[in-house]
Amino acid sequence: MNVETQLDPMKDDLPLMANTSYMLVKHYVLDLDVDFKNKVIEGNIVLFFEPGSWYMKTSSAGKDCCQSQFDETCRMGACEPYHIPMINVSTCSSETEYDFAVSGKEEATSDENSNHSNNEQASGISSSKDCCDIENHGNKDFLLILDCCDLSVLKVEEVDVAAVSGIEKYTRSAKLTGVSKKLENLRNQIVHELVTLPADRWKEQLCYFTHCSQAPGCGELLFSTSTWSLEIRKLGTQTPADFPHAIRIWYKTKPEGRSVTWTTDQSGRPCVYTMGSPINNRALFPCQEPPIALSTWQASVRTAAGFVVLMSGENSAEPVQLQEGILSWYYYVSMPMPASTFTIAVGCWQEVKQQSFKQTTATETNAEFSLPSSQTDFRWHEEICGHVEYPCRFQNPAARLQAVIPYRVFAPWCLMESCEEYLLQLIPQCLSAAYATLGTHPFSRLDVLIVPSNFSSLGMASPHIIFLSQSVLPGGSHLCGTRLCHEIAHAWFGLAIGARDWTEEWISEGFATFLEDVFWARAQQLSQDEIKGQQELKALLRWRRLRDEVQNSEQELQVLRPKRESTGELSESGASVVKYGLKAEKIFMQVHYLKGYFLLRSLARTIGEVSYLTSLRKFVVKFHGQLVLSQDFLSMLLEDIPKQKGSGLTVESIFQNWLDTSGIPKPLVEEGETWKECQLVQQVSGEVTKWIQTNQRIRKSRKKKIKQDEVVFQQLLPDQLVLLLEYLLEEKTLCPRILQYLERTYHLRAQDAEVRHRWCELVIKHKYEPGYRDIERFLREDQAMGVYLYGELMVNEDAKQQELARKCFAAAQEHMDPSSAKVVAEMLF
Repeated sequence: MNVETQLDPMKDDLPLMANTSYMLVKHYVLDLDVDFKNKVIEGNIVLFFEPGSWYMKTSSAGKDCCQSQFDETCRMGACEPYHIPMINVSTCSSETEYDFAVSGKEEATSDENSNHSNNEQASGISSSKDCCDIENHGNKDFLLILDCCDLSVLKVEEVDVAAVSGIEKYTRSAKLTGVSKKLENLRNQIVHELVTLPADRWKEQLCYFTHCSQAPGCGELLFSTSTWSLEIRKLGTQTPADFPHAIRIWYKTKPEGRSVTWTTDQSGRPCVYTMGSPINNRALFPCQEPPIALSTWQASVRTAAGFVVLMSGENSAEPVQLQEGILSWYYYVSMPMPASTFTIAVGCWQEVKQQSFKQTTATETNAEFSLPSSQTDFRWHEEICGHVEYPCRFQNPAARLQAVIPYRVFAPWCLMESCEEYLLQLIPQCLSAAYATLGTHPFSRLDVLIVPSNFSSLGMASPHIIFLSQSVLPGGSHLCGTRLCHEIAHAWFGLAIGARDWTEEWISEGFATFLEDVFWARAQQLSQDEIKGQQELKALLRWRRLRDEVQNSEQELQVLRPKRESTGELSESGASVVKYGLKAEKIFMQVHYLKGYFLLRSLARTIGEVSYLTSLRKFVVKFHGQLVLSQDFLSMLLEDIPKQKGSGLTVESIFQNWLDTSGIPKPLVEEGETWKECQLVQQVSGEVTKWIQTNQRIRKSRKKKIKQDEVVFQQLLPDQLVLLLEYLLEEKTLCPRILQYLERTYHLRAQDAEVRHRWCELVIKHKYEPGYRDIERFLREDQAMGVYLYGELMVNEDAKQQELARKCFAAAQEHMDPSSAKVVAEMLF
């Protein structure tokens, strides 16, 4: 399989260009300034490398393999001409601690400590020379490829880690031969010793990563950028083993960069956040995007006083004042994870403080959710971790007992009251429920941030931090609680256990959707009957959503394993593609959530809920800190249940029925009818009948009013209201008075966003003009869910509705998520 030749950024697949088989980033040190005036993040990043697995296996033929990889890259025309930028970044000598100017701006001066004067740079290599220029430099140099997009790379240099005071202790174990006494090899030896320190020395390791990142540069490297990558080379260096293992890249983001969103919060203050976009973090910093490139990181971020910096980090950072009006925030992680999971948010967020009386509730919750003895026994069963070495919480006795990890909530000032009302109380309940289900929390703490209204989904989980849409706050605790449970589930499935191939999104989203129900039922402390009723109602709603999505989307996007047998395969260099990763409409699809959920639900019913959850806990203990493919989970599950072998349930049959085909899976087609027998669904059906009869009566009698006691309607749960409105949407006509009465009966304008969305659909379908302001409000405040409504407003071909759609889009477009804006623009124009 030669993936490089297939990488075409004009197609729908997202290329992952980094040649991780040759060089693997083990640690990033970011040193950045956030400039709200120019909408850029700028500074430098230091990357610490080890030779990759493929290179290590074939190191005897290392030169040949790197040669072939370099030739292939040149044939593709991936490289633009190499150049050394004509800038002069001031650095300090090795005697003084390296300290980049607080402003983060490049000092355009000719300083005596600089690595090169402009004359020296010019004499290095002409920027007009192609990377494959044989006459000048042979064609045999190793080429490092990083994932990079929408970045201005200013300079790349080797870092002189040997200049760090006290670093010589990392060279003592080196068996230095005559050849390897060269300074370059000494530097690489230091980095090797540093990145391979045992887990119990992680604090020392972090300290020396900091010192090394501040060491002076010792020679600029040639670099070139293309659409998706940054290519770096050092003249005369032919193998990954000889390539510098510590490099510093000076760069700036671009205001339009697709990994970063510059906007204003709900209080009108400027803010910026990373959006988990389809291209991940490559427009935030040059990195290795393939999931296999697990790394740790640390970051210092400077910004003006008044701003709060939140990040994927183990520590709850406290700002340090560097000078008047400038604060610095420092975060780190010691658990290796894909670079795509790194998240940052900078804004004038306020911490929503816990009231003293609420603290006791959180403490009591720990006891309420203590594990049943059988689970406790399972939990303490000593397992040897299967991941690379890091300070693992699963091996920490104190962490194993922690039902509620420390948490904080941040929001813009105007939403603090809403957060205090429900969100603050829900977090300890949901964390405890998750702990009771899966055991040890993989991460030591949690920040929850209410992101700006243009955030394109209801939530996003990253290590140590969850982004929640403001849409989850109104209308009671239900939507807020279920979404919180979904994002907390990602700590295990999606973060602590990741997909080895990103096309298998169901491993993350299917599990989180399934576990959201389990956690939420436990958080509410429901009886078994209540749990069964709520979960069957939810299953019916999801089945209807899946049915609609399958009918209205491309078949190729409905397959959960689009690469089938090739899933997880990489090219020789480690490059690959994310199938359909750049298709705009894929972002709004939920098929991998829904089909994944139904597969897991089906397996739970076949195996039995108790056995199934025990298997999930076993899977978590075995695979945390690792990347998996579908067969890893399915094989372990089926091995656990020997009696299933006679039932024909195999990994192959599950692939065939659930993961490798489009449409509704065969085992699910018949199941949709069974949920209609559930009591909560029956109750909704009874209410729908009353509404239809009342509608018919009004149309016949032409009465102006409905008498208050004429029909008594029951109170309904939020999910029941969603189903009621969906059933009513299937009615051909509802008269305006029924719609008015419907809104008043259930106070629809005060309900959660899921309910209000269905209400807006009813308003659009029946051209109910008094409800148009509800649509306007929804499209302004609930952008995470509003895209579909624009299409509905246009389809009716009603002039007023189309005008409403264009008016709302014009108001929201400037701050809208780019993918959402693109899809909506195609609907409107």
